Amino acid sequence: MEEQEVLNYVKAASAAVGLKLDAERAVAVAQHFGRTVAMARLLEQAQLAPEHELAEIYRAAPFPTEEAQA
Repeated sequence: MEEQEVLNYVKAASAAVGLKLDAERAVAVAQHFGRTVAMARLLEQAQLAPEHELAEIYRAAPFPTEEAQA
């Protein structure tokens, strides 16, 4: 996306969810969003297998029972 397209998207998305952004804030959000898109594109090119993802390793702790809290 071009810079103006990103800015237009940010303005449309913020209006859709009722978030008021002044012009300066909209430009700042668009710049951050553009950088995030660029980082995501780099990550998409990385040759990672599912077992390399930390989310696959993470295991949530069991929910504490009343006995454990006493």
